Amino acid sequence: MNQTFLDVLKHEGPVTIITVNAAPAHVVNTWMSYVTLQDGELWIPAAGMHSIEADFPTDNRVTLTFGSKAVTGTVGPGAGFHVHGRGRFVASGPAFDAKKAQFPWLTRLLIVTIDDVEQKI
Repeated sequence: MNQTFLDVLKHEGPVTIITVNAAPAHVVNTWMSYVTLQDGELWIPAAGMHSIEADFPTDNRVTLTFGSKAVTGTVGPGAGFHVHGRGRFVASGPAFDAKKAQFPWLTRLLIVTIDDVEQKI
């Protein structure tokens, strides 16, 4: 994980989550302030996200986009990243309980194990 990506995570903005196996692709969104980076995983509270959850039994690969114009990127103001990983939904356990305490409305927790982080700008 590079420092620029960690800096981007500190700012509010949308996060887009895309399943790569659906035709057409399934796309959902959340907010960066909801996302926790923990030991190479992204913990993302979910109340919906049923379309991507339905894709996981076939292929659980996801791509997420993160960005902030408040962080200097490769060519000036603005940094953006693609994060590739494998997702799973959980409805119990320590990670779920931690996020449920933060966000009482969540029904499941999307856990994305990060494979790579690619800076785009």
